Amino acid sequence: AAAGLSYVGAYVINTYKSYDNFLQDKYALLPAVIIISVAVVMFVIGLIGCCATFRESRVGLGLFLAIILVIFIAEVSAFVLGFVYREKVKTDVQGTMRSVFEQYDGKNPESTVVDYLQEQLHCCGVKNYSDWTTTQWFNSTGNNSVPLSCCQQDAKNCTGRLDQPQEL
Repeated sequence: AAAGLSYVGAYVINTYKSYDNFLQDKYALLPAVIIISVAVVMFVIGLIGCCATFRESRVGLGLFLAIILVIFIAEVSAFVLGFVYREKVKTDVQGTMRSVFEQYDGKNPESTVVDYLQEQLHCCGVKNYSDWTTTQWFNSTGNNSVPLSCCQQDAKNCTGRLDQPQEL
């Protein structure tokens, strides 16, 4: 379990590099760091449990049980907090994404990240392609189009124009 959590934490940190422009709050890495910390603690606790079982120590097994109960309570608390604050996180991420989309010009680093995000997640805009209508990019193109990264991968002649929404 500790190895699996370590992998997940490292994967989240590695993936963060691709999306860090959307997450202005640097505390966004905190869950990944917590996951890796929990993995280390789980490894130590597993060793305590194994040693206590091997030696048949009542004190060691009692300590192991107490630690497992504390971890269970912490997990339930984390679940409740995640459930309570999910809307706040959603609102914060959407606001940050909208500001990054506003800076899109097709050339700057934020534009590259937006294109990458839309291609990887097969999406267009924050909620849908109509989000682009309020951006400087949309107004500057003059042809009512969205970036080509909004086009479906199997669309052959997609130009990003809004009069062909089935290709976006």
